[in-house]
Amino acid sequence: MKIAFMGDGAVATSIAALAKAAGHSAVLGVRNPDRSSAGSFVRTDFAQAIADADIVIVAVPHTAAGEVLLPLADALACKVVVDATNAVAADWSPILTGEESSGAEHLQTLLPKSRLVKAFNTVFADTMRADRLVRDGSGITLFVASDDPAASNIVMTFGAELGFAPVNAGPLKTSRYLEAIAHLNIELAIAQGGGTDAAILYHRATPAL
Repeated sequence: MKIAFMGDGAVATSIAALAKAAGHSAVLGVRNPDRSSAGSFVRTDFAQAIADADIVIVAVPHTAAGEVLLPLADALACKVVVDATNAVAADWSPILTGEESSGAEHLQTLLPKSRLVKAFNTVFADTMRADRLVRDGSGITLFVASDDPAASNIVMTFGAELGFAPVNAGPLKTSRYLEAIAHLNIELAIAQGGGTDAAILYHRATPAL
């Protein structure tokens, strides 16, 4: 599959490396391709990056996501768009989105025709490496939420191919909880100094029905 990334920061490049290792192609969309470091990935503008993409992963800062995505709403129609962002300020403190909303639900209003999925936001970029994905014999949990079950399955399959242990978290409104988990991760890792080489392992005693 062709995986397009909006952004070329640590999350985008880490997932892209895992995707390439799993046999997928990866392209990074950026504002100014000429000013970006070439590295080992193709960098192009946002519109070219998403062309013919099977999955588009939003990995720009949440505060910039609306500005980046709105002009591309028509081009992103019917595409699987993964929101990997968290609503945080520059100092990593949470930006509150209200009790009945979430950053992902806000993005869905901007992209009403896209198949929006929340995923990867509870995983630190530092753990998105082949040698760090398994902890004590268990893969790092990848929570996936969407109102489109087929899109959820596509992202869960993709995540499993990268080495994560996917968990279907249900409808997109569950993003409210996933974003809260991410805020807890950030509090423990950054505010309290625990470090970002930390991961969540969700274990079900019995299989989900």
